[in-house]
Amino acid sequence: MASQTLSQTLSQTQQSSSAPALPGTWKLAAGRAITLEPREAGTLRVAHGQLWATYDGPHSGPLNDLGDHIIGVGGQLRLRAGQRLVLEASNGRAPSYFSWDPLPVPAAVPRLARVVQPLADLRLALGLAAGALARLGASVVGLAWDFALGRDRLADCAFNAQSRACRAHGAMS
Repeated sequence: MASQTLSQTLSQTQQSSSAPALPGTWKLAAGRAITLEPREAGTLRVAHGQLWATYDGPHSGPLNDLGDHIIGVGGQLRLRAGQRLVLEASNGRAPSYFSWDPLPVPAAVPRLARVVQPLADLRLALGLAAGALARLGASVVGLAWDFALGRDRLADCAFNAQSRACRAHGAMS
């Protein structure tokens, strides 16, 4: 049964009894049954009373998994799209109330978006790598140049760093 048909059938069920309904719920009168076969996955929640729910077969597994379930207040069942479920108020004298909430459908990510983000990440990584390679190359060329001229830059650096530290603390060099 399609979602539209589900709504029409539930509306007819809702009108079948004169007792007031709970807001946001569907009413299933005592002695009545309804078959749900939603187009989209969702959750059925019992708001008042008890429902006897029977899943369409074939069934497998332990005996308590054969498709019949009694769901009380606060209980819920998840249904897949197209899965059939027969509901009946399990209390023969009082109606049961339930709600049906479709599960949210994840937003589809366009195929182009799945490519654009990795390309942007790769562009950033290549830019950082190019900058690092340029700085490394400049350092190696500078070191080779100093070595060719016979300068020992490492000793100059240590001396200059020590001099700056001493001057920062008030010592004269």
